[in-house]
Amino acid sequence: MEWYNKKSEDIEKELDSNLSDGLSSSEAKARFEKYGPNALEEGKKKTIWAKLAEQLLDPMILILVFAAILSAVISEISDAIIIILIVVLNAALSIYQEGKAEQAIEALQKMASPNAKVFRDGEIITIPSSELVPGDIVELETGDIVPADLRLVESSNLKIEEASLTGESVPVEKDAKITFDDVVEIGDRDNMSFSSTIVSYGRGKGIVIGTGKHTEIGRIATRIQSFDDEQTPLQKKLAQLSKVLGIIVVVVCLIVLATGLLYGHELLSMVMTSVSLAVAAIPEGLPAIVTIVLSLGMTRMAKRNAIVKKLLAVETLGTTTFICSDKTGTLTQNEMTVVKAFVDNKEIEITGTGYEPKGELLIDGKKVDENNSGSLYTFLNIGTLTNDARLIEENGVYSLAGDPTEGSLLTLAGKLNITRESANEMYPRIEEIPFDSTRKMMTTFHDKFIEGKVVSFTKGAPDIIIDKCSKILIDGKIKDLDEATKQNLLEQNIKFARQALRVLALAFKTHDSLPNSIDSENIENEMIFVGLAGMIDPARPEVKDAIKECRSAGIVPVMITGDYLETALAIAKDLGIAERDDQAIMGKELNNMSEEEIRQVVKEKTVFARVSPENKVQIVTALKENGEITAMTGDGVNDAPAIKKADIGIAMGITGTDVAKNTADVILTDDNFATIVHAVEEGRIIYSNIKKFVSFLLSCNVGEILVIFLAIIFNWPTPLLAVQLLWLNLVTDSFPALALGVEQGEKDIMEQEPRDPAEPIIDKHLTISIAIQSIGITVAVLVAYYLSLNLHIEGNWQELHAAGALPEFELREPRSIAFVTLIMAELLRSFSVRSTKYTVFELGIFTNKRLIQGVGFSFLLTLIVIYVPFLRDWFETFPLGLKDWAIVLPLSFLPFIIGEVSKLIRRRK
Repeated sequence: MEWYNKKSEDIEKELDSNLSDGLSSSEAKARFEKYGPNALEEGKKKTIWAKLAEQLLDPMILILVFAAILSAVISEISDAIIIILIVVLNAALSIYQEGKAEQAIEALQKMASPNAKVFRDGEIITIPSSELVPGDIVELETGDIVPADLRLVESSNLKIEEASLTGESVPVEKDAKITFDDVVEIGDRDNMSFSSTIVSYGRGKGIVIGTGKHTEIGRIATRIQSFDDEQTPLQKKLAQLSKVLGIIVVVVCLIVLATGLLYGHELLSMVMTSVSLAVAAIPEGLPAIVTIVLSLGMTRMAKRNAIVKKLLAVETLGTTTFICSDKTGTLTQNEMTVVKAFVDNKEIEITGTGYEPKGELLIDGKKVDENNSGSLYTFLNIGTLTNDARLIEENGVYSLAGDPTEGSLLTLAGKLNITRESANEMYPRIEEIPFDSTRKMMTTFHDKFIEGKVVSFTKGAPDIIIDKCSKILIDGKIKDLDEATKQNLLEQNIKFARQALRVLALAFKTHDSLPNSIDSENIENEMIFVGLAGMIDPARPEVKDAIKECRSAGIVPVMITGDYLETALAIAKDLGIAERDDQAIMGKELNNMSEEEIRQVVKEKTVFARVSPENKVQIVTALKENGEITAMTGDGVNDAPAIKKADIGIAMGITGTDVAKNTADVILTDDNFATIVHAVEEGRIIYSNIKKFVSFLLSCNVGEILVIFLAIIFNWPTPLLAVQLLWLNLVTDSFPALALGVEQGEKDIMEQEPRDPAEPIIDKHLTISIAIQSIGITVAVLVAYYLSLNLHIEGNWQELHAAGALPEFELREPRSIAFVTLIMAELLRSFSVRSTKYTVFELGIFTNKRLIQGVGFSFLLTLIVIYVPFLRDWFETFPLGLKDWAIVLPLSFLPFIIGEVSKLIRRRK
């Protein structure tokens, strides 16, 4: 049996407690030692060494480390040092950037630990909630945060806001006297209150039945920890790329080694040549550039209110095909708002959202007069006077203390300049009959509203109030409420309810003086009906446009909520998430379905209502099994397991619980759904740019491989040395590659379908482009090298090389020409890589200023290594003359021209 199935006196005996006096101090201390603090266990933070190991175990990094070791073994110490430095730089950048994200998250979580009012030794005292133990008796009042899971033993008009746990948008009425015989869902356990929920109205008392990890929140936190972190799409693709490169390195090096030995070259000479080839094959700068570009993306996202906790999550956002969003507080404002009223037999539209008293009341599109003193004035005052909530304004921002339903009535009155303070001052409250769940009404008594009379104002459930009214206020005049009019009011109530509005009815009754007997039977009968108020937790105004952008980007938005089906469906239709009623389903229907059936359901439904945390995980799991890249957004504890399970977990930074924020990959500091769409766009741009600079680097590397490989096949002297290739890959290429990483997104990037998650980072079109560009680079470099060998070496250089009689110093100038031709070809080609569709002239040559700067800086570095004497010795270069530049410059343009022409040919096809 669960606690909600048991009577309070049975629980008192089972937990050996006392409902009136609570536990003794000594007993509480003993239980604290047994059960531990009432707090969630913090997940273990990764140590700096664990983070470092995570970086070094990346396949691309492992290849670099292997190349460094090989370089050191054959005494190429400078090469080994350069490679190790780039590995360390890459790891440091990743750890630093993720550390910055952790600091931002910790700042979001700085919240005061709530206290609890608890009975100890027969007295009520206040203690930190972390010191609560099972069996403690806790008192609850309006505004309190429930400090642990409680079985209620007393309740008086108690309502608790449970949105963070269940997703329900309105406070839940609690009744300690209820017991249940069957299993009931957490959102329907009316005799329980749960840790971290908020008392919005009334008071109560409960016995602690669960603390720490044994609370509902704690169980969810434990479930979250059972999910393993999965690799992101980019991690998988880079790992796949690393494996391919590794295989290429081994195969080509073996071929070159065998070929050289067949030509009769020395083993050590061919090993060094093979190392040069390995260095040429590995894009040493790629890991660092990926890290830097993702870091820049994190910074840009943070400026747009999205804190990304993990670097690789930046890119994963761009692959998203489904965004599963909680409703309350994510798609909606979590602020009840009166949007419609029915007074004087007229429907009134009300503009404005949230608790700020700003908006208009419209009848048939015309603004209602502020000075209206008839039925509407009475209607607004009833809603204001039968009200215990308070609107709080700080620096122009409005919040609520009390029940959200009552808060919405105060906001409505404020739109016609009626405030709670002014109304109570003019018409002071002299008596009341509090709300209770049996009557479903609340009544207050006031002086001075009608001269010489005491007036009782009542608000409550429409069907009950309409039934208890005998008259109606029309245009400021009291008339009999006949059956036809009563039926019209009931139909209007149904009409509002079908729009997923929560409806309240307002009525009043006059008395010559305060009645001697203040009870419901005498007072809440024969009343005068005034009107209906229809309220809803409204959608965020910017979300509708964000949903449209999702649709145009090929992303399917899905609502997953703990709220009721009618409310969820109405919001979903308004936002464009759903078009038809059959697109919605209740969570409990999933409980009896097989995994295959759920996988089919998630293809058809876009609204999942009244779901449990387990249902949310089922939905996300089914989408992932269907091959979708799924983002899950939410703010509550109930969202956390699904946030953890999703490919991208997104939590709200303002209203989000600590559990949700700890679990998420991304935190929205403005709680704005539209920010998710901006983040997805940023992710798409980043991935597009990663493909650009990967294409740039790989075409350069493949060109280098072909240059060295063909030179060996042709039995030419090695045209490029390992140290030259390292300099080129790590330094010269890196600056243009970084500039490509910050290229602006193409204008139609959010009108494209999400890419196939299984698509490799080097797709078919990119493979063709890399092949064409590599051939262009190879031809340019080999032609330049061949011409230079014939120009600068006396005698038959081929015979000298075959005989092993060609001095190394004679090769300095031809190698320098090959080296500079390769650099210039790659720098010029970087302009062509900016887009796979548009030519550089269509994009604008100077629109990427960073690329101009990067190419300029790389060219300057090239001049330095061939003209500064001590660097010439290190890199074995030669200062080029005008004749040499006459060879280099024309050939350097060849890959660029080929790249631009191939775009035009592809577009024409």
